[in-house]
Amino acid sequence: MRFSFFSLFFESPFKKLKDHADKVRECAWMFKRAVECYVELDCEEFDKLTEDVAKLESQADWIKRNLRNHLPRGLLMPVDKFVLLDCLREQDHVLDSVEEALYWLSFKPEGGIAKELTGDFLHLVDAVVPCIEKLSDMAEQAMVYFESITEKNREKLKSTIGDIHQAEKEADHLEHELKKQAFAVLKDPVEIFHVVRLVEIIGDIADDAQNASDRMRTMIAR
Repeated sequence: MRFSFFSLFFESPFKKLKDHADKVRECAWMFKRAVECYVELDCEEFDKLTEDVAKLESQADWIKRNLRNHLPRGLLMPVDKFVLLDCLREQDHVLDSVEEALYWLSFKPEGGIAKELTGDFLHLVDAVVPCIEKLSDMAEQAMVYFESITEKNREKLKSTIGDIHQAEKEADHLEHELKKQAFAVLKDPVEIFHVVRLVEIIGDIADDAQNASDRMRTMIAR
């Protein structure tokens, strides 16, 4: 009978990592809808969605602190606990970047996004959303893998990590293209700065998710 290291404890640290990732995942729809509201200009949900994301960020922070404060002390773990905490930190940065993107949008509430950029801008958001959502899948698969330590579960986890990398790659390409378009299409320097910085922050969401997946890859490396 296989004996799991984590069964020594009341709860696996990967369970809390999954709980945190679930909070991050909840923000994906809110983020997408809030951006659509901003683009539509006549949407009244934007402020509430922004507030809801802020509440999720606060709830995720509580889970993060709880995990940090309850890691086993003085005992060996099958993974480096500092890498686990790095993964948690990068996962938390995803929510921070989502919150920052919505706040940045709110600084210019009357302008929306130039029509020439709207299509590609929404494509960027669509590319970033899977990065957010798949973090929850990754954390769940990690929990299963470290309970079983089977090659099948390891390969499944690696596949999800690869999916996050692929989504980040697409988002990175769209980010660079949108920046070029902003300078080519827009005339107002303030509007150019607002769009370019906004695109960078949204790109950071995908980067943060990839960074979390890189830490997970390190934990399952052989």
